Amino acid sequence: MVLHQFYLNCLAHASYLVGDERTGVAAVIDPQRDVDQYLAFAEARGLRIAHVVLTHLHADFVAGHLELRDRAGATIYLGAAASAEYAFTPLADGDRIALGRVRLQAIETPGHTPESISIAVYDLDRSATEPHAVLTGDTLFVGDVGRPDLRAALGWSAADLGARLYESLWTKLLALPDASLVYPAHGAGSLCGKALSKDTVSTIGNERRSNYALQPMSKSAFVDLVTADQPDAPPYFTYDAVLNSKERPTLDEALARELNPMTLELVLALQRTGGQILDTRDPVEFASAHLAGSINIGLGGQYATWAGTVLDRERPIVIIADPGREQESAMRLGRIGFDHIVGFLQDGLRSLEARPDLTATTERVSAPLAAERLAAGEAIVVDVRAAREREQKHIAGSVHVPLNHLADRMEELPRDRPILLHCAGGYRSSIAASLLKRRGFPHVGEIAGGIAAWEAAQQPLVSG
Repeated sequence: MVLHQFYLNCLAHASYLVGDERTGVAAVIDPQRDVDQYLAFAEARGLRIAHVVLTHLHADFVAGHLELRDRAGATIYLGAAASAEYAFTPLADGDRIALGRVRLQAIETPGHTPESISIAVYDLDRSATEPHAVLTGDTLFVGDVGRPDLRAALGWSAADLGARLYESLWTKLLALPDASLVYPAHGAGSLCGKALSKDTVSTIGNERRSNYALQPMSKSAFVDLVTADQPDAPPYFTYDAVLNSKERPTLDEALARELNPMTLELVLALQRTGGQILDTRDPVEFASAHLAGSINIGLGGQYATWAGTVLDRERPIVIIADPGREQESAMRLGRIGFDHIVGFLQDGLRSLEARPDLTATTERVSAPLAAERLAAGEAIVVDVRAAREREQKHIAGSVHVPLNHLADRMEELPRDRPILLHCAGGYRSSIAASLLKRRGFPHVGEIAGGIAAWEAAQQPLVSG
């Protein structure tokens, strides 16, 4: 048996290839949209990807099931409760996919979504009755369970799905042997739950003992627990969930249409008519020089998640990137279904060398200097971190506007006073600064290094 986990850090997403070396048949479960790694892995081991399974219609990324269908000839499988535009084989409780002496068996586990399934993996050379592992999708994570509130926009109440999740966990997954390995679709950093562990594998027994949501409780208490204090879902989540049920262009087709070099004049013309200029360089480089009015979301962080949070899905995007990273910038947007890129600035920021009038900078001040300005009333400090981060520690006197709410709350901020933004380390504050400057705020800067630098400089912090 081959069971390999692929982990995509920027989306905290785990996908899996399961195969039988003797028959050469393999299946991929919950693939990301760029599928080259699965094809290369299979080829290196003499495997053919004949099957692709989605444990549910994912909300936080666009899956690569159509790509594997078209490139490998794989049959697509969804839970029996799913509906989709493309042809798929439905999987109900007990339905099997035979790979040889390796067997996949479906377990219907609705709750995170109505159509969610888990996949029990049997190595028949070890046991035909006890699964070696279970691929739990977003039903059960290491340290958490899937949130049941992401289908509200599609007519499903969190209370209803929470009740289904309770039954799926207690009557289906916790009925498996304690030794069964648990392989979820996400780890820490995912917004599909609120307390996911950094670990990407566990066992049913470990989760039974340590997972806060699997402790003995009534169904109503469970529903209350798992519907409370969930992180805000980015606006693209419902879009992606629907897109995963659609027949759509493949990633290769989208990139072939998008990767067009554009002159500075064309970029400026698009900007004037409402186009979004996305600068994907490092925040420090962006602060030093950038095209005025551009938005900075660096490739070094949770790029796709923040792009899906702050960019408009209906307006065209032009990419500014370090030369050679244009395709990566577009491909990673494609992972969340943002296929409305029209091109990239040819030669990157070098195109601006003859046009210094178009270049802007962002002031980045040290923590001690920021503290002096704050104490003297010369600046307002704005914390763009999430509420949970701020509860742990924050700068006294700072204003809290989480980055994912900044667009709706900009008018709460003064335009007649300098604003110093900060986050944990500088990634999100750069996004925030670019958004404010784009909206015409005249005096916007950042605390270099964020709260980590503030703490390192032994500046005072408060908790609570």
